[in-house]
Amino acid sequence: MSPNPVAPEFRAALEVLPSFDGISDATLDATRKAFIAAIRNVRVRHYPDVTVTTGHVPGPPGAPQVPVVTYRPVASHPGAPALVYIHSGGIVSGTPEVDDARCRQIVSELGMVIFSVDYRLAPEAPYPAAIEDCYAVLKWVHGHAAELDIDRQRIVIGGDSAGGGLTACLALMARDRAEVPVLFQLLIYPMLDDRTGTTVMPPPVMGEYIWTRAANHYAWNAYLGQIPGGAGVPGYAAAFRAADLTGLPPAYIGVGSLDLFLDEDLDYARRLMAAGVPTEVCVIPGAYHVFDVFIPDAPLSRAFTQSYFAALKRAITRD
Repeated sequence: MSPNPVAPEFRAALEVLPSFDGISDATLDATRKAFIAAIRNVRVRHYPDVTVTTGHVPGPPGAPQVPVVTYRPVASHPGAPALVYIHSGGIVSGTPEVDDARCRQIVSELGMVIFSVDYRLAPEAPYPAAIEDCYAVLKWVHGHAAELDIDRQRIVIGGDSAGGGLTACLALMARDRAEVPVLFQLLIYPMLDDRTGTTVMPPPVMGEYIWTRAANHYAWNAYLGQIPGGAGVPGYAAAFRAADLTGLPPAYIGVGSLDLFLDEDLDYARRLMAAGVPTEVCVIPGAYHVFDVFIPDAPLSRAFTQSYFAALKRAITRD
């Protein structure tokens, strides 16, 4: 019998973790509710030094306003660095609530102001709804930097899973539209390539837990409005499909060694580096998808968190 590849500190949680494996149009509503319920069952730290407000910003032309959750340090100072954050959920589920604990910790420890985007979900709103919502928020934050008391030269974008993939797409869009300078892109186990699990098959050990090949296929199909893996998918939909990665902001990519996205994430990191983009990579051994969200106090989860916190701190620190 082969040894269990899951790190010992992550094994006990496998019995209670949510799974997206059976997701379909028929089960989508139940899956969305189960995801939020699982997040609410995680014990997290309280951060009394962080304030949270909700609001809306103008959406893309012809689209609704975009809900945004704003996190600020209680003792905030003018000219703080900002992070436009994009939540997880496969682009078919989730809200800013799923990354609430992560956002609060970043604000508490790094003093950033975070604008967490409640973008429209597929299949109700397929591509390009989500990425255009995210761009609308990024542009609004940059345009209102003075009244938001943030430094418009220190705007970072970031997200995890689907949010990490949207972050990579947002970096491409911001580069091409040349309206908002992005300082840094934080890609936490990002969902980058629609072909994974459809025309590109990772080793069987990857993607066994939480986010599987079947879930990935469903989500990409819902977002793209077509069978994933085909020709003509734009880089603004799936960042891995972009032909030109030059001129992008420095990047951090972190992922677990058992994550379905491991290969695409490492390949994207190599392509970024080949394009001259400063890129840091962190791989956590024996970790499956979103391991740090559901087992945040495990030593490997803490090491992972400190890894990307350090990358963020370097990015926003003035010389």
